[in-house]
Amino acid sequence: MEKLLNYFTIDGAFGGNQDWFTNIVMHIGGCAAATACDSCIYFAKYMGMEFLYPYDIEELNKEDYKKFSQIMKPYIRPRVNGVKKLEWYIEGFEKYLRDVCDEARVKQMPVQDIGIGMEGFAGEYPYEEAAERIRGQIDAGLPVPYVMLRHKLAEKYKDFIWHWFLVVGYEETERGMWIIAATYGEKVRLHLEELWNTGYEEKGGIILYKK
Repeated sequence: MEKLLNYFTIDGAFGGNQDWFTNIVMHIGGCAAATACDSCIYFAKYMGMEFLYPYDIEELNKEDYKKFSQIMKPYIRPRVNGVKKLEWYIEGFEKYLRDVCDEARVKQMPVQDIGIGMEGFAGEYPYEEAAERIRGQIDAGLPVPYVMLRHKLAEKYKDFIWHWFLVVGYEETERGMWIIAATYGEKVRLHLEELWNTGYEEKGGIILYKK
């Protein structure tokens, strides 16, 4: 059984793409900020929070997405070793949400309380618990930010080393759960147990949105 969120495209791409960034810092290390940008677009387009995205939500395009990434950059700024801690993402994204909500109120835009909370779920937890959490999030209509640091299968997962991406679906099979990720403008299917069990002490983890 496959469960996939109603996701968005940008100029034919499946979500945003870090490779579009012309700012060199964001091009190399902007994946966490891009994940937050994609989350905002999803919330704006499908959850009635239009004020989270400062451009036309009905006419998504690369140029607006690149400008949006520069707005998000100071909140979830790229670091030398990446945004490797879940709390760094949470702290930065929470500040963006507060600021944009305050700005909307000043402009007397119709805005309710954001109602989006966040909780980190570290990679030290067993795969079975991670699968349960991801299943619950997707079933509730919420995407799941995921960060992976290192992995024993480095060649296989080279595009996911020290990388943030957004989980937008899952599939239950006899081999366990597969997740469907939006990253680099593509839809990618990954075996969760293999991905989750990295073989390293520094494991990353996921962010659980709460509404």
